[in-house]
Amino acid sequence: MEAQRAFWNDWNAAAREHAVGDVSQRQREVALGWLEGIGRRDLAIIDLGCGAGWFCTDLKAFGPTTGVDISDQVLERARERMPDVRFIAGDITTLDLGAGAFDVVVTLEVLSHVADQPAFMAGVARILKPGGVLIMATQNRPILERNEGIAPPKPGQIRKWVNKRELRQLLAPHFRIRRLRTLTPKGNRGFLRYVNSHKLNRIARMALGERAERVKEWLGFGWTLMVFAEKRG
Repeated sequence: MEAQRAFWNDWNAAAREHAVGDVSQRQREVALGWLEGIGRRDLAIIDLGCGAGWFCTDLKAFGPTTGVDISDQVLERARERMPDVRFIAGDITTLDLGAGAFDVVVTLEVLSHVADQPAFMAGVARILKPGGVLIMATQNRPILERNEGIAPPKPGQIRKWVNKRELRQLLAPHFRIRRLRTLTPKGNRGFLRYVNSHKLNRIARMALGERAERVKEWLGFGWTLMVFAEKRG
């Protein structure tokens, strides 16, 4: 756990405190659209694995927001920037966050960094109210496996990507999936060399505009698996 804490303190300080990449920005766009669809501004929201708290700045518009992350040093600085957000430093798999305490759980690219994924999903369900909403993004394993340039995991970095079928299995005991899609087409190995080639993309954009990327997302070629689900019961 100390190795994980050190890794994520360093990673968030070097990355998320300075910039948010295109993959995360697309997740943000879809998540905010789903939250708008709920139509409330009094939601008790928790961002599990919030990193530097970059998404909490948006989430707090929908209700009182809590951010949880293992990166204790990073969260100290987040508290200074966002005093109206409650930040909790600790291991999200062992913290007692309160049974049925939240209307919405948001967790972006956290699942793959958790050693016991079924226990993590059970914990998410426990802190949600009956009928509460889970908005989750995680890496889409078949796409990342076909993407050159991804460095091997470093000490303290757990990496357990899932595919769509495995994600459904993890969610099934506790949640009803309302939406499941992929986002941000990427990949440059195997058939993805052609799907994401500059020449093909240029032709597709000429014909379809922005819809070209959305078609590839619909076909399952996105980097991200994005889920909107409701807690059973």
